[in-house]
Amino acid sequence: MTNKKNNTGDHHRTAAGSTALATWATVLMSCGATANTLEDYYQAIDAYESYNAFITVARDLQATPANNQKPLSGMYISIKDNVHVAGLPNTAGTPALRNFVPSEDAEIISRLKAAGATIIGKNNMHELAYGITSNNAAFGAVHNGVKPAYMAGGSSGGTATAVALNMASAGIGTDTGGSVRLPAALNGLVGFRPSTGRYPTSGMTMISNTRDTAGPITRTVAEAALLDAILSGEDAPLASIDLNGLRLGVPRGYFYDALDADVATTVESVLAKLSAQGVELIEADLKDIGELNEKVGFPIVLFETSQLLPAYLAKYQPDISADQLLAQIASPDVKGIVGDSLAGAIPEEVYLEARDVQRPLMQAVYADYFRNHGVEAVIFPTTAMTARPRKEDMSTVEFAGEQVPTFPSYIRNTDPASNVGIPGISIPAGISSEGLPIGVELDGPAGSDRRLLAIAAAIETALAATD
Repeated sequence: MTNKKNNTGDHHRTAAGSTALATWATVLMSCGATANTLEDYYQAIDAYESYNAFITVARDLQATPANNQKPLSGMYISIKDNVHVAGLPNTAGTPALRNFVPSEDAEIISRLKAAGATIIGKNNMHELAYGITSNNAAFGAVHNGVKPAYMAGGSSGGTATAVALNMASAGIGTDTGGSVRLPAALNGLVGFRPSTGRYPTSGMTMISNTRDTAGPITRTVAEAALLDAILSGEDAPLASIDLNGLRLGVPRGYFYDALDADVATTVESVLAKLSAQGVELIEADLKDIGELNEKVGFPIVLFETSQLLPAYLAKYQPDISADQLLAQIASPDVKGIVGDSLAGAIPEEVYLEARDVQRPLMQAVYADYFRNHGVEAVIFPTTAMTARPRKEDMSTVEFAGEQVPTFPSYIRNTDPASNVGIPGISIPAGISSEGLPIGVELDGPAGSDRRLLAIAAAIETALAATD
């Protein structure tokens, strides 16, 4: 094992959803691809070391062939560095934890290994998962896998870059407010956030028990569906979706506001292609979604962080206090917000109002929307903007000739699904005039994970056929 950082390789970009639960070998076969070797991945990690995608690489692995004996045989998965992998450091991207080596796997890692997957390393991330650029001051800023001078997105930025540059077969990130879907979109990948509670959360460095979940970052929806089946234990095959007559909601108010010109053009092109395939696009807004989201998001996560981080340290690193962890935080943006959280910036009564009153109201808005409009999912741009150039201070980015705050500008569209706990998936939608990936997101009703994946697979196939 060495502390290193990043890969290449030729790989498939699209694959239709399967009609039976696939193995990774059959997923590859369905799109005319073959599995890379372990050596291919190691060579790519070395070639792209400067991209800072990895914090730790497992260098003592034995090659395993892709075959049908186990569903994930031959798959080398990279893991965000806030999910415990026995024998590998779990830094959560912060200096105080750089020497913490868990002795047991997180439950989701146990499930991946039992299914035949091999863990190739731990990925760099926005420090403590509190940001969306992955400009980590302790372990280096993660470079975008498509255009290295640009930000990777976050907080699972290292995982997305590793998958984009084929340093790994697939990746597992975590998503509090968009941290799987957002970097997936900015790197031209698929990012799936399951319904909250669908995957076990034991053995994770969590900042919100209400909002946090692990999620796959992959090249295709078929791969995301395969990983979802393993992680959730729901191994029902994806249904075959007929796009003709499929009803999707288009909530233009809020989700389509203030977009990059290329993002707006690309998403309208996607909608036009789907309409031509017979998809019924229902133009209807989610009532008061922006106001509700504000009342729910930060009060919940900041209060829960103030409880979870000290408890995590007491369990796994009792010699390190929350104050000591805070003192060593390297990224100024993270130090400020975690400091506020630990100082009690959110009173318990404000937290309880957000969790027990405002969140149920927000969940009801979504449930009513799906039911009253008869739609199976909503569709919108994953991010309002493409990736922006990396710089030392990423607190603001340029939009329409002005500097706007980075964090709220990027999570605006991904955050609501996180707050209500419904599944969301970002799939590649196109490339901007600057060569930067653009993603489109689909959010479905709570518990509709396999159905949403099936819809995404059908849309992925339709978009590939019209390119």
